[in-house]
Amino acid sequence: MQTVPPARIKGRGAASNPEGRFETVRHQAEDDGWQHAVLDEAAPRPRTQVTAEHARSVISRNDSPDVPFEQSLNPYRGCEHGCIYCFARPSHSYLNLSPGLDFETKLRAKVNLAEVLRAELAKPGYVPKPINLGSNTDPYQPVEKTWRLTRAALELLAGCHHPCTIVTKNAMVERDLDLLAPMARANLVQVFVSINSLDNHLAEKLEPRASAPHRRLQAVQALAQAGVPTGVLVAPIIPALNDRDMEAVLERAAAAGASTAGYTVLRLPWELKTLFREWLAIHVPQRADHVMSLVMQMNGGRDYDSDFRTRMRGQGPFADLLRRRFEVACRRYGFARVRTLQLDCTRFTLPRKPSPQGELF
Repeated sequence: MQTVPPARIKGRGAASNPEGRFETVRHQAEDDGWQHAVLDEAAPRPRTQVTAEHARSVISRNDSPDVPFEQSLNPYRGCEHGCIYCFARPSHSYLNLSPGLDFETKLRAKVNLAEVLRAELAKPGYVPKPINLGSNTDPYQPVEKTWRLTRAALELLAGCHHPCTIVTKNAMVERDLDLLAPMARANLVQVFVSINSLDNHLAEKLEPRASAPHRRLQAVQALAQAGVPTGVLVAPIIPALNDRDMEAVLERAAAAGASTAGYTVLRLPWELKTLFREWLAIHVPQRADHVMSLVMQMNGGRDYDSDFRTRMRGQGPFADLLRRRFEVACRRYGFARVRTLQLDCTRFTLPRKPSPQGELF
């Protein structure tokens, strides 16, 4: 029997569902001669399933020296955007789910997020520091339209004047301008929109359920016009695939009103290296070896180097070239290097318990 090669699944980034690194059993589809049956099984059209999860805590702490925030919050586990390059995919292995299709189809929604967040902010001795929404999975992925957990978190943070930052690649962020604009006037929020290409055809394959690049640029413009400090992240940059668009993205984002810019290079931790190689073989087989050769050059000869000093920017000649190109483009278009604003933590007030009687003061 021959192994059945994976095939593209429209609307999904991954083409297979490999077992996570903690699993002891492996499954492999094989061709036993019944072609139509095997191919139908090998190319499913899985629907998105969302499971309610009751979280015990929702604020995560971070001490990585290359990450510009200390606290973060993720309303969802898994992400329907389906970006094949997402560094968060391997986190699904901790749920005994696959970093492949499971990551983008079997999601967990923290339904008690607002309640737990309220309790954590009210703890004695809590020290307010900006909370990043979207550090692992996108807070405005499509299921947010129904579950509205990000909206609930923002309403709570706005109510107690707690600063936050947001990272997203979905134009749905425009929905919450009624909260973000007043927070911005009080120096309580900063938004970063991730745009790594202007090629709709490439974006459809790389990040199939994220907003199209032109819609993200429109979201940048809407945020900037509403007075919300907005940055653009050209991330991740994949050599020989989307790096050609770096300058064009920065030019268009500057014209839309973005004030800061940053970039990262492709990161392939754990199972992600296998999933990305599979994606290359399906979508750009003629360039697959060249792409991975450049990726390895930026990681000291390996698929991924986790060194804090280099993992976000890479190393070697190609990484240096990207850095110089980015710096020149930032000067040309008037960008400040990406940075978190000194958001105001002095306004924070303890969240009050919800009451059906409302509040007089």
